[in-house]
Amino acid sequence: MQTGLIGKTQKWWEKRVLPNMKEVTSAQDLVDSLLNAVDKLVIVDFFSPGCRGCKALHPKICQLAEMNPDVQFLHVKYEEHKSMCYSLNVHVLPFFRFYRGAQGRLCSFSCTNATIKKFEDALAKHIPDRCSLSQTKGLDEKELLALAANKDLSFNYSPNPVQPAEEVTVSKPVPMVSFELKESEEKTLVGAGR
Repeated sequence: MQTGLIGKTQKWWEKRVLPNMKEVTSAQDLVDSLLNAVDKLVIVDFFSPGCRGCKALHPKICQLAEMNPDVQFLHVKYEEHKSMCYSLNVHVLPFFRFYRGAQGRLCSFSCTNATIKKFEDALAKHIPDRCSLSQTKGLDEKELLALAANKDLSFNYSPNPVQPAEEVTVSKPVPMVSFELKESEEKTLVGAGR
């Protein structure tokens, strides 16, 4: 298959790229993509061009992406982002992480064509649209700190300082409510077992 350039053939991971599929170019791109997805389900696919399992699974991932156009698929090429993968504790391929809105990471696992049911089950579990009123979470705090601490990456992150809880004061005393029951009402309540 030709890409338009003479003599340049597409690599297997470049074939069948759909509008809801994107290759991650940096740690900042990954963080931004997760935050910009808001409440959309995002699946991060960590792969390697030399991994036979990744290559065999790619057509199935493309098929699932085509069947689920509202799901964002992000691809992280291990060789180009090895340092980032180490910081995120990704040590086996193919590896997947599911993220959504304020919940952040929903699940993570490795699977192959033989265990694709694991992927399909996670997709079915997390596919229903959800809306959260909270801010989009993306990567966990410890993952962001690990990326920032990695000298091989040009990623800056400084945690938000923890705000002390506001002290709540009541300006007016709360009135006590009291009432008296007439003798006939008292007997009715007791008789009714209340």
